[in-house]
Amino acid sequence: MLCDEDFDIYAINNYQNPNCVSVLEFLDDLNRIKYVKRLINKYVDKGELRERLILNHIIFLANVFGPEATVAMLRYKVESESHPVLNSFLKFLKYSDSNDTGPLDDQLLETLKKTV
Repeated sequence: MLCDEDFDIYAINNYQNPNCVSVLEFLDDLNRIKYVKRLINKYVDKGELRERLILNHIIFLANVFGPEATVAMLRYKVESESHPVLNSFLKFLKYSDSNDTGPLDDQLLETLKKTV
């Protein structure tokens, strides 16, 4: 289980970008978690869905941190009331299996299946 004290160490230990040349680049990559969180909050609060952008950010994170670490970090940073939305994206991408997915936004999952 992640906590504030362990989060940065966990992210550093799981960072797999051989092209990274600076701490600034690492921090830019890590900031994508904030972008995903912001986009999910926009969807939850205003109904504004930018599914392709969210998917692109999550896929990028999985490419540089690995899928398992990406799932753990996103679930830690995204508020629990938004987890059904996050879980729908993770299930769509097959980054989490049906045993550990948690609650889903079924309408969002159907939208993802139809449009992406």
